[in-house]
Amino acid sequence: MSQASTPAPAEGPWAPLREPDFRALWLAILAGNIGTWIHDVAAAWVMAETTRSPLMVAAVQAATTLPVVVLAVIAGTLADIVDRRRYLIVAQLWMFAAATVLALLAHFDRLGPWGLVALTFLLGCGAAMAMPAQQATTPELVPRRLLGQAVALGSLSMNIARAIGPALGGLIVAQAGAGWAFAINAVSFLGVAVVLARWKRNAATAALPPEHFGAALRAGLRYARQATVLQAVLIKAAGFFFFASALTALLPIVVKQELGASAGTYGLLLGCIGAGAILGAIGLPRVRRRLDGDRLVALATFVYAGCMLAMALLRDVRLLYPLAVLNGLAWISVLSSLQIAAQISVPAWVRARALSLYIVVFSAGMAAGSLGWGAIAQHWGSDRALTIAAGGAAVAALALRRFRLGAAAQLDTAPSGHWPQPLPLAEIAGERGPVLVTIEYTVRLDRRGEFLELMASLGRSRRRDGAIAWSVVEDTTAPGVYLEYFVGSSWLEHLRLHERVTEDERSLQQRIAGLLEPDSRPLVRHFVGGPPGAPVAQPELDGGRAV
Repeated sequence: MSQASTPAPAEGPWAPLREPDFRALWLAILAGNIGTWIHDVAAAWVMAETTRSPLMVAAVQAATTLPVVVLAVIAGTLADIVDRRRYLIVAQLWMFAAATVLALLAHFDRLGPWGLVALTFLLGCGAAMAMPAQQATTPELVPRRLLGQAVALGSLSMNIARAIGPALGGLIVAQAGAGWAFAINAVSFLGVAVVLARWKRNAATAALPPEHFGAALRAGLRYARQATVLQAVLIKAAGFFFFASALTALLPIVVKQELGASAGTYGLLLGCIGAGAILGAIGLPRVRRRLDGDRLVALATFVYAGCMLAMALLRDVRLLYPLAVLNGLAWISVLSSLQIAAQISVPAWVRARALSLYIVVFSAGMAAGSLGWGAIAQHWGSDRALTIAAGGAAVAALALRRFRLGAAAQLDTAPSGHWPQPLPLAEIAGERGPVLVTIEYTVRLDRRGEFLELMASLGRSRRRDGAIAWSVVEDTTAPGVYLEYFVGSSWLEHLRLHERVTEDERSLQQRIAGLLEPDSRPLVRHFVGGPPGAPVAQPELDGGRAV
C-alpha cells in the first residue's frame, strides 16, 4: 500500500477513500468491527442466559478489555520498531484461531461460562496486540494532508459497525444461534488478514537502526512523563470511561431482567447507540466550529450521564430507543475529541506508544468499571448502579475541567530537521556513551527571567526526546552567561534526538535566541564517554542554533 497516489479533486471528509490502499483496509476493518460486535452481543447474551449473573456478564466485557491493559504498551512499542504488516497479519490469524474454536464449541454445545470467558480473553489479547499498530498505520496509507479525514473515517468505521453489528448479532443469535455469530466473527478476521497480505508496504527508510525493545519502551514512557498535553488527554479519558462503562456492562441485564425483552431488543438498542454515533460523527465538524474540545467533552459527558440515569429509571422500551441514539451522540463526541487530541499531541516517532497508553486508559477504565458496576448491580440492582455511575460521570466532568485538550491543537509535532548533524573528526561507535552536550548562552540581563521560563519548556522537550538528565546554570562571575547541559545514554541515542526535534521546538529555540545579547551565538560542545583509546568527538559550533 503506497502513500503516494493521485491527489483527490476535493479534500472533503470522504477523500481518503479515493486512496485504493486505504479504502481496501478500511472496508476490511469495517467488516472486522461488525464481526466483533456480533461476537460481543452473542457472548453477552449467552452468559446472561446461562448464568443470570450480572457479575459474569460483566466478566465477558472485562475479558475483552483486560488484555489491552496488560499488553497495549508492549504492542505499541513493537508497532514502532517492527514491520507492521507482518505483525498485524499474525495478530489477525491469532484471533481467527480463537474465534474458530469458540464457534466450534458453541455449535457442539460444549461452551461453558468459563470457556466463554477464556476464549474471549484470547480474542482480547489479539485485539490488544493489533490496536496500536493498526492506528499508527494510517499515516502510511494516505497523504499527510488527508490524515485528519482518515482518522475521522476510522472512528466512523467503528460506529457504523456499532450501528449494524449489534442488531445483526441479535438477529443471528435469535434465528441461528450463537455458534453462527462466533463463526462470522472468525471469518471477518481472516478477511482483514487477506487484505494485509496484499499490502505492498513502502516503509520509510530510516537513517538509524531501529530501537531495541527495552530502550523503545523506556523512551515511550519517558515521553509520556514529560508530555503535559498527552497527560491531560489520559486523565480526562480515565475520568469518563470508568463511569461510562456502566451502561455497556449492565445493558444486557436491564434488557433481560428489568424489561423482560429478547436478544433482538438488546441488539436494536445497541444499534441505536451506534446510529447515534454515526449521526454524531457526521455532525461533529459543525459542532466543533462553535465549541472547543473541552466544552464539547463536558457537555457530552453530562448528556451521557443523563442517558444512564434515564436507563436506570425508565421501563418502557419505546422510550429507550431515542435515548440510545442520544447516548451514541454523546459517546462519539467524547471519544472522537479524546482520540483527535491524542493523535495530534505527539510526533510520529512515538505515536504508536503514546496511542497505546491512551488505549490502556480506555480499556482499564472500561474493564475496571465493568467489574465494579457489575458487582454493585449484583448486590444493589442495576438501576442503583447506573444511577451512581451517572452521578460519578457528572462530578468527574466538573472536577477535571482544569485539564485542557485545546492545547493539542496548538502543537506542531512535524519533524523540523533544523538541527545540524554533529560532524566529529573521527567515527564514533553508536553504543559509546554517555554523551554530554553543553550549550553556552549570553543572555541580556533584563531578559533573564523570561529566558529561564523558556528554558524550562526546552528542558521538558529535551527529556521527552531522549535526554536522561538536563539542567541550566548561571556563571557566578559573569551574570547573564548560562550553561545548558543534557546527557544521553549513547551516541546513537543522541543522533536519534536530532531526528526527533519538532517545529514546536524550533519555534521555542527561536524565541530563546531572541533573548540573547546582540551578535552572540550559542556555543555548543559534545563530549562522549567510553573506554580509553576510543575516538573522541571534537567541540562543535552549530552556527547559532542550540542542539
